[in-house]
Amino acid sequence: MRTLVVNPGSSSLKVTLLDDGRAVEDDGGPYDAIGVRFVHGGPDHDQPVRVDDGVLADLEAVSGLAPLHNPPALGATRDLVSRHPDVPVVACFDTTFHTTIPAAAATYALPREWNERWQLRRYGFHGLSHAWAARRGAELVGRPVEELRTVTCHLGGGASLCAVLGGRSVDTTMGFTPLEGLVMQTRSGSVDPGLMLHLLRSEGVTPDELYDVLDRESGLKGLSGTSGDFQEVRRARAAGDADATLAFDVYVHRLVREAGAMAAATGGLDLLVFTGGIGEHAPELRAAVAAGLGHLGVRIDAGRNDAADGDGLVGDGVVVVEAREDLEIERQVRSVLAPDS
Repeated sequence: MRTLVVNPGSSSLKVTLLDDGRAVEDDGGPYDAIGVRFVHGGPDHDQPVRVDDGVLADLEAVSGLAPLHNPPALGATRDLVSRHPDVPVVACFDTTFHTTIPAAAATYALPREWNERWQLRRYGFHGLSHAWAARRGAELVGRPVEELRTVTCHLGGGASLCAVLGGRSVDTTMGFTPLEGLVMQTRSGSVDPGLMLHLLRSEGVTPDELYDVLDRESGLKGLSGTSGDFQEVRRARAAGDADATLAFDVYVHRLVREAGAMAAATGGLDLLVFTGGIGEHAPELRAAVAAGLGHLGVRIDAGRNDAADGDGLVGDGVVVVEAREDLEIERQVRSVLAPDS
């Protein structure tokens, strides 16, 4: 099956043509199917789904839950349906993998009426990446993913962790929006809500200004005074810059703390997986995280870790996996269109 995988970002568009898992250089078609990544499926779409007018209307209605990402995905999907009317288009959602999170982990301690009226819950994100990383990591250690207690670390511009037990997501660090959880490139991650209310009520900060700062001016960027790009922070830290050093230390502290929480959700840790641009290419970060999780039995091999290039073991139960949302989307497209194949 030749599947065109379309991954629209807030300001970018990635397109890959796959033929049964192999990348095809010729992107001119014909295609047997098209898969489109959506960050948010909303409360009604907990599985990949073939696109029709009803699905498009549903996704239009929940665009506000992911205002930077879902509208471009909707636009791309409508264009693809128009250009290729005879090719099935399947919407694949980052939120799908996290629909198995139990109510105790997914529910915010807000009034029940609020949670029901506005469908407030921990949706979680990066699910396509977490799903692929968990399965691929299990392959690398030669064990079925269903037997493992796994923590997957998707570390890129956005960052999140996922607790995977028996191949299913049971907790994650992102919540109702992608702002919650870890320190990220430009996002703050979790911040005391009382602090934010203080800024709104007493310091004259407007809601729009607060959102802009939390989403675009915080994280590694806000702490280090750099662009927030991890490689820039790394270079500044190596040169002795105090702000970059603090930014790195805060990033690692939050990452270790939340990884410990994810391991608690799985009842222990058999496999730690690093993926995403930072997870794949920052050996000193992996080493620092492993050192912080030594009490959970995490051990890293310094030589393997420094030499890592692509998928592979870098320690006892510690692996690096290339982020391949495209392969996960292809798998989900096949599950919708050819479930018995």
